[in-house]
Amino acid sequence: MPRPRLAIVTGRSAILAGLLCLGAALAACSPVDLLNATVPEDGYSVTTDIAYGDGARRRLDVYRPATAGEPAPVVVFFYGGSWRNGDRGDYRFVAQALVSEGLVAVLPDYRVYPEVVFPGFLEDGAAAIRWVRDSIAGYGGDPERIFLIGHSAGAYNAAMLAVDPRYLSAVGVDREAIAGFVGLAGPYDFLPLDTRITRRVFGGAADLSATQPVTFADSNAPPMLLLAGENDGTVYPRNSVSLSETTEERGGNAEVRLYPDLGHIGIVLALADGQRHRAPVLDDVAAFIGAH
Repeated sequence: MPRPRLAIVTGRSAILAGLLCLGAALAACSPVDLLNATVPEDGYSVTTDIAYGDGARRRLDVYRPATAGEPAPVVVFFYGGSWRNGDRGDYRFVAQALVSEGLVAVLPDYRVYPEVVFPGFLEDGAAAIRWVRDSIAGYGGDPERIFLIGHSAGAYNAAMLAVDPRYLSAVGVDREAIAGFVGLAGPYDFLPLDTRITRRVFGGAADLSATQPVTFADSNAPPMLLLAGENDGTVYPRNSVSLSETTEERGGNAEVRLYPDLGHIGIVLALADGQRHRAPVLDDVAAFIGAH
């Protein structure tokens, strides 16, 4: 099993990465490569390629502030990708944003379609959280203050782990270990299944209602902050509104916040350094974590 890799990163390396990408190989660089090349790399360290289970898709990276201090709140970020693609390395800009607020950020990969269908990716998410619970103290994080954040399909994963206790219970973690959940443009109430990918990923479930976060919202769920862009035509903001209203009706704590002029991708891009003028997404996330 490969050992985790630790890198101490500096601002100079960010400039160099940007020059290399923009100069010699512009055509080969993806938009996320260009974005990450502009992200500050000083002020934190990262340990990569940590195994939390078997297989290439069950690995995670941990980002921590460079300045040691008291154990910091921990954020586990699940990226989106329609449950069929995604790579934790593409979201360094998210990790940097979270670390800039004094948080320890954990970015796991997880298995996707066609390797797995529901609930395989949730089982992976639960295993990653179990690793965090057991091991994050060694990386400067506080295992008593674990927050889940996700974007799009990743917000769905995080929501299900927060509201349906069965997945965490299966790995020996109580749902009370989750201090809060923040969803960015998440699908939480999307029956009937009306796209090819949702039918393939969720269509085999014996009880389709058991695939929906809104089904499990209750007074025992952790506090939630549900963020969405009003111009999101991929995952409609009504998903956030529905989960918030249902949670509140059942005695839970959920706040929904909609940003004007933001779409599905814009809400996560607004976390990136240089893009935060789009909307106060990072400020709202940090305030929520601070309050809980």
